[in-house]
Amino acid sequence: MAQLEKVLYTAKVHTTGGREGASRSDDGKLDVTLTPPAMNGPGTNPEQLFAAGYSACFIGAMKAVAGKMKVTLPQDLSVDAEVDLGPIPNAFGIAARLNVKLPGMDRAQAQQVLDAAHQVCPYSNATRNNIDVTITLV
Repeated sequence: MAQLEKVLYTAKVHTTGGREGASRSDDGKLDVTLTPPAMNGPGTNPEQLFAAGYSACFIGAMKAVAGKMKVTLPQDLSVDAEVDLGPIPNAFGIAARLNVKLPGMDRAQAQQVLDAAHQVCPYSNATRNNIDVTITLV
């Protein structure tokens, strides 16, 4: 297991009620109602939050590696994230797919950026060899 060399940031969130509850950050910037997946409730669910976090973090990783590679990313780049929830032997698990759009970028160079970003992204590192993750250039 990789140990942090230095803590750069700590997110603090208080959650009550589980999948039918609420989560609030200590700074008040996050305040969400939670509703289980497939229920028609007012809130979001942990899988949606994970998809948002992973896709945003992956864009940050692409920007970081592109800068080091001296590559310009398109302004309208985007990531469509999908997070599946389902049974695994004796428990439940998730799987993730990131569909990355880098319009107008050379495909080979774009793939190099994706591959490098997948090596440095904290979410990719947290999930590597732990859950099924597919990253596709679309």
